Amino acid sequence: MAKIGIFYGSSGGVTGAVAEKLEELFEDADLINMEEDFDDIDQLLGYDILLLGSSTWGQGDPQRDWVDPLYEIESDDVDFSGKTIALFGAGDQETHGEHFVSALGKMYDLFKKRGAKLVGSFPTEGFTYEFSLAERDGKFVGLAFDDVNQSDLTEERVEKWVAGLKEELGL
Repeated sequence: MAKIGIFYGSSGGVTGAVAEKLEELFEDADLINMEEDFDDIDQLLGYDILLLGSSTWGQGDPQRDWVDPLYEIESDDVDFSGKTIALFGAGDQETHGEHFVSALGKMYDLFKKRGAKLVGSFPTEGFTYEFSLAERDGKFVGLAFDDVNQSDLTEERVEKWVAGLKEELGL
């Protein structure tokens, strides 16, 4: 059976709450808070399937707890071949619509370049934003949610994403 790790960075608690919901829906998964529980890159490499969560900050950047690990992955040319990765993250499509969930796009590009198989795209329908680095071929590269403006849709979006992801992963 595939070993699943849910790694997340969360400054305001929104991405953390979704990560906890994912832990419920993927019963045998390990939940790792990047600020409190993350040790090193080898910890990521110890899983077959990685669910990686980050909110978007500034000019479309990942949450601060991801900055050093992502830099290390890039600079040390860490190989993620054989790993399957699905991304999830929070954004604010109204106040920060110019970079809505763009952190997911940056993470997608890095892990793809490092050999990972990326899964779990999500429809852009129902979102209103100006631009997103996470949009590819009319879909987001992972689960996008906006708890600031559409908190009433977050749980439904999570459940829809997980159902599709489980099917895609054969779980």
